[in-house]
Amino acid sequence: MSSATEDPSTRPTGPSPERFVTVADGIELCYQTFGDPADEPILLVMGLGGPMTWWDPDFCSMLAEHGFHVIRYDNRDTGRSSRVRGRITRSGIVRAFMGRGGPPPYTLTDMAEDGFALLDHLGHAAGHVVGISMGGMIAQTMALHRPERVLSLTSIMSTTGRRTVGWQDPRLMPLLLARRANGKAAYVESSARLWRVIGSPLYPDTVEEVQARAAETWDRGVSASGVARQMVAILAQPDRSRSLREVKVPTLVIHGLDDRMVHVSGGRATAQSVPGAELLLVPGMGHDVPAELHRTFVEAIVRNARRAGEHSEPRD
Repeated sequence: MSSATEDPSTRPTGPSPERFVTVADGIELCYQTFGDPADEPILLVMGLGGPMTWWDPDFCSMLAEHGFHVIRYDNRDTGRSSRVRGRITRSGIVRAFMGRGGPPPYTLTDMAEDGFALLDHLGHAAGHVVGISMGGMIAQTMALHRPERVLSLTSIMSTTGRRTVGWQDPRLMPLLLARRANGKAAYVESSARLWRVIGSPLYPDTVEEVQARAAETWDRGVSASGVARQMVAILAQPDRSRSLREVKVPTLVIHGLDDRMVHVSGGRATAQSVPGAELLLVPGMGHDVPAELHRTFVEAIVRNARRAGEHSEPRD
């Protein structure tokens, strides 16, 4: 992390060009960075079906202004990153939900390894990891499987993998499993319907904002089969409640009190599982990150990251 006495106005905070890196056999990730590569990295991991552009560039620049090398990327099966083979039907998703599915095409651990490979490519031995929803599950997995490589953990609107917490509003399943009509206009319309249900009631996006985000998502590349594969990976995840007790790094859990996609019990359970975790519950927040809350989130993430600097021992 850069010196606190450095003038933040002189720091590079804008985005790099989008680049690609091979992280596993046949898997290429698209990524982008903000800030100085010499700074400590913050790896931003997005949720189900979400491209890296769902991490708002202003949010990324705000983190970079605090002296971090901010990395956002498209998960496998998302955006401009590689698609994985393996067809998942709607009935297959239902079987996985019932615990009767076979092995998924890949697991959250595989996706966690993607993140580590990206850090390797950028020359970072360790980094602060921030994940949203499925990305929070991946971030937790990273902290458990390679703890020496995670400086701090921030889990946003996510859960532990235990089925009795973090449940989904039953009204969402038909929207998630509905057949997608062909074409950009139909995708934008269906996305708008979903975000009206899961968005933050106290911080609603305008129709124009929702449509613009959906159009950008479509233009980056939308894969219904990719979303299905990610859903099965989520459904196949283990219950991390006990193992999270072994997490030693500073941990921040953020959750909206009006989240219909992942009930707030998932955030509470995560914070209860990790010793010393900070829990930030946000009234009026749903399953998104409204621009009005960017500064609140950034300040909390930076505060958590600085706890790592205060208590960590030097790393090789």
